Amino acid sequence: MYPQVPTAKQTVEFFLVCVRLSNVLQPINIVRLDERTNQIYILAGDDIEVLIYPNAKVRFL
Repeated sequence: MYPQVPTAKQTVEFFLVCVRLSNVLQPINIVRLDERTNQIYILAGDDIEVLIYPNAKVRFL
């Protein structure tokens, strides 16, 4: 079984979210691709959580 890879749209959104977070000087602590749902999870700073869905929709938690 091959590992899941992000979609092309997810990759672009991931880059844009990381740029936005770095512009406000937030460290990116954890990045994880959930293999069950193919969602990208980002933990930045102390309490900023971001989900990027396979269709490239971004949700700040």
